[in-house]
Amino acid sequence: MVVLAELAFSASDLAQVRFAVSPMWEVAPSFRLLRSAAAHPVHRPWVDQVRPRVVAAGLDRGWLSELIPPTGYVPDFLNPAPTGPAPTPGAEREAIQASPADRVRQDLDHLARHQGTLGPRLRTLRADPQACLAKVTEEMETYWELALAPYWARIQTVLDADIFYRARTVAEHGAGRLLNDLHTSVSWDDTVLRIARRKQPLTRSTAGTGLLLIPSAFTGPGPRTRTTLPDPPQLVYPARGVGSLWQARPITRVDALSAVLGRSRTLLLTELDTPASTTQLAQRTGLSPAGVSQCLTALRNAGLVSAHRAGRSVLYARTTAAETLLKAASA
Repeated sequence: MVVLAELAFSASDLAQVRFAVSPMWEVAPSFRLLRSAAAHPVHRPWVDQVRPRVVAAGLDRGWLSELIPPTGYVPDFLNPAPTGPAPTPGAEREAIQASPADRVRQDLDHLARHQGTLGPRLRTLRADPQACLAKVTEEMETYWELALAPYWARIQTVLDADIFYRARTVAEHGAGRLLNDLHTSVSWDDTVLRIARRKQPLTRSTAGTGLLLIPSAFTGPGPRTRTTLPDPPQLVYPARGVGSLWQARPITRVDALSAVLGRSRTLLLTELDTPASTTQLAQRTGLSPAGVSQCLTALRNAGLVSAHRAGRSVLYARTTAAETLLKAASA
C-alpha cells in the first residue's frame, strides 16, 4: 500500500522555502552505509577507504551504532534545523548538544517503539541527556574527522552545484517546477506538497512554517523528512551529480600549474584525488617523506590542503580552493 503524505502551503509558507547544506545530515546515512554488507554502486570507493578507519576507532560499537539502526527511524535531535545556508559541523554539533531533554527522550521513545528496545548506552542517554549528549557529539566529531571531513570539499561541490541548479530552476520556471523536480516520490499540486511512501502524516500542525530543502550525497534512494515544532519541515533529497562523486578526475596541463606552484607541490595536489598520509604520498610520488611534509605545509598555509587526524596518522585532502585551481588549470 502506498502512503501519501500531504503538506499544505500558504503564500507565507511558499515565501519561506529555502535551501541549506547540512553536514550532520550526511552523518546518519553515511554511517548506515558503512555498516551495510551490500556493495553500494556509487559509494563503494569511499566505503573501502573509510570503513577500516571507522572500525579501528571503535565507532562501529559506540554511541552511533545504537543511535543509527541499519534501517528505519533515526532520532530527530541528531539533525537540528540549519539556521543558515551552510552551518559548520561544529555549530550543528553544538545545536545537538543543546537539545532539550524532553526532545531527546521523546525521540528515544520513538526509536524504542521501532526497535523494540534501547541499547545500554541509549538507556543511559535517556536517563540523563545533558550528561550524555557531550559524549554523543564527541563521537560524532571523531566520525566526522575520519569519514567525512577529508572528502568534504568534494562532497560540498556536488551539493552546492545541486542548489545552484535548483535556484536557476526557480528563476526560470518558478517554485512549482522546483518542487516537482526534487524526486520521483515528491510532487507539487497547486498549494500542496505530496510525498509518497512516508509512513507518518505530514501536516502543518506537526511542522513549522515554510520548507527547508537539503541536498544530500548519502541520503537515498528516496528522500527523508524531519518535522519538529517550531522548526520548519526539512526535506532531504538525493543531490544531482552524486553518481560521479568518486570518479577519478583527469587533470591536464599540469605543466602550466607547475610553473606557478612548482613540480612537487603540483604532483602532490594531483595525487590527493583521495585523502592520503605523508607516508602514502611519499610512496606514490617517490618524494622523500621530509620533502612531502615540507610541501604539504606550504600547501596547507596557502589554503589548498587540509589536515585531518585519523588515529596515529594525519590524512591530507584537497580543499575547495584546490579543486577550483585544478579545474581552472585543466580548462
